[in-house]
Amino acid sequence: MFNIDEINKEDKESFYKDLMLYLEGLLSDEEDWLANLSNAAALLYNMMDRINWAGFYLLKGSDLVLGPFQGKPACTRIPIGKGVCGTAAEKRQVQLVEDVDRFPGHIACDPASRSEIVLPIIVDDRLLGVLDIDSPIKARFDHKDAAGLEDFVSILCGSIKWPL
Repeated sequence: MFNIDEINKEDKESFYKDLMLYLEGLLSDEEDWLANLSNAAALLYNMMDRINWAGFYLLKGSDLVLGPFQGKPACTRIPIGKGVCGTAAEKRQVQLVEDVDRFPGHIACDPASRSEIVLPIIVDDRLLGVLDIDSPIKARFDHKDAAGLEDFVSILCGSIKWPL
């Protein structure tokens, strides 16, 4: 059993530093992609404040297909280039959306979501999917979150045996 203690959420740099330690601990004895993505989603959902969804969409053909997540049931398939997740996948860039209602083509899987951050997962220049985190609070995410979550994705990419 993995024990999670509360970590400081007031200072984002400290928060993400501690979050990485938890992630490394979760990944240290396991290489399976499904188990690790499941635990990573649970870790984010339980440790980040003011979020209502955290999880992964994985590339299958020309779509992103729902992977391990925590939160309400979600859209199961998102075409590349559509919505925030599809845009992050297409552009291979972090999408930091302060107000989802102002994002052209936003796909509302949970109408309670007001802001979103999506990070592409790329291994050896190959897009594997995206990490998606939603919040019911507008402008919940900022560039400190983007930097911390980029480190989070980097640790995942280096610690998992992906089914390439």
